[in-house]
Amino acid sequence: MELQSLIPPAHRNDTPIVAVSPDPMGKFKDVIKIVTSRTGGGFVVTLLSDAQHQVIDLYGLLNEAAAKRGRFLPYTATYVIDRAGRVRWRFTSKNQALRPTNEMILAELKKLW
Repeated sequence: MELQSLIPPAHRNDTPIVAVSPDPMGKFKDVIKIVTSRTGGGFVVTLLSDAQHQVIDLYGLLNEAAAKRGRFLPYTATYVIDRAGRVRWRFTSKNQALRPTNEMILAELKKLW
């Protein structure tokens, strides 16, 4: 939600933020409640369920150690994808705590505007 607020108003409608999760759709209601209660604002991220881990597999993000335990979790990843569907920038990490900053993502988005 913070990232969305940092995007200039002129670009908010044409810069969607999408999150892909291995969770089933039913779990998203809980996530939305938690996030909106923490932020006090609306939920502006489009959530996509990848319970069959098709997208996770396609992008090579499956955490093999977790998969061996029956949990099909992805490694941390952030992508900037242009309107033609080309990946213009990506950040991936096997460390779940390591994430790109909003400033890093915004710098890449600005290259597309």
